[in-house]
Amino acid sequence: MGMLFLGIDTSNYTTSTALYCPQTGEIRQNKRLLPVKEGELGLRQSDAVFHHTRQLPEMLEGLLSGEEGTISAVGASERPSEAEGSYMPCFLAGLGTARSLAAVLHVPLYCFTHQQGHVAAAAFGAGCPGLLRTEFLAFHISGGTTDALLVRPDGRGGIHCTLAASSLDLKAGQLIDRVGKLLGLPFPAGPALEKLALAAPRPKIRPRPVLRGADCCLSGVENQCQRKKEAGVPAEEIARFCLESVLAAIAGMTEALKKDYPALQLLYAGGVMSNSFLREELTACFGGRFAPPSFSADNAAGIALLCSLRERGDRL
Repeated sequence: MGMLFLGIDTSNYTTSTALYCPQTGEIRQNKRLLPVKEGELGLRQSDAVFHHTRQLPEMLEGLLSGEEGTISAVGASERPSEAEGSYMPCFLAGLGTARSLAAVLHVPLYCFTHQQGHVAAAAFGAGCPGLLRTEFLAFHISGGTTDALLVRPDGRGGIHCTLAASSLDLKAGQLIDRVGKLLGLPFPAGPALEKLALAAPRPKIRPRPVLRGADCCLSGVENQCQRKKEAGVPAEEIARFCLESVLAAIAGMTEALKKDYPALQLLYAGGVMSNSFLREELTACFGGRFAPPSFSADNAAGIALLCSLRERGDRL
């Protein structure tokens, strides 16, 4: 029977649990999207907390059923990011459960941010967990963030993420979901928008990013998609334009940051980075590291991994 490290993450999208076994190097996950009514673009925080409260026991039961081993520590996401004032009530559901489990099991509780979990999960999923011991650039692209992060070891087995650049208005995931709603697609719209976009030819003139230094602006893309819809442009072409615009913004941010940090490796994390079109284009341009979708979208895998690193003194 080996050591196990339990991670819990209750974001505004997904109830997620994970177990990391350092002896085998494997991570098991059990997670479920939060239910969102048709035509809506997310949940109120009170509704998210309610759904997490209902789903989390089932996720834990499924994860731990028949599992052999001893839970040595419990980790949880307690807030979105390390930024001052960062807070969302939905994370209280997972944090409260984690505190209770740690108390009952008489094991340590370690708290991290949702963003740290995303970065750690992407490094693990991309097959390069050793990155977490170095300095590197990570992009966290999701419904709530379009952030470029300077990531460094924190000296305690974890990581510290400093904001290097961001979207100054709309986030990439928000843009994708809003355009998806415009086109009548289900929420979250990423998979359906990607499928639609791949049915359209590549535009002869690719969108140009709106940049302020290494920061980007995306709100104008939504306006252009709305005008295209009103002009009768096919849905496939609108979807393609949206994703091409997101690609242009992320590529522009990457190019700007590579000038300041030319030697640092690149890692792309977050739900938007599950998109195969974006992954292929950015890999070809910059050679960055990507994780498979299960480690890109919201998950507790990175929290479980960070929990192990904190408890075991940075041993992968």
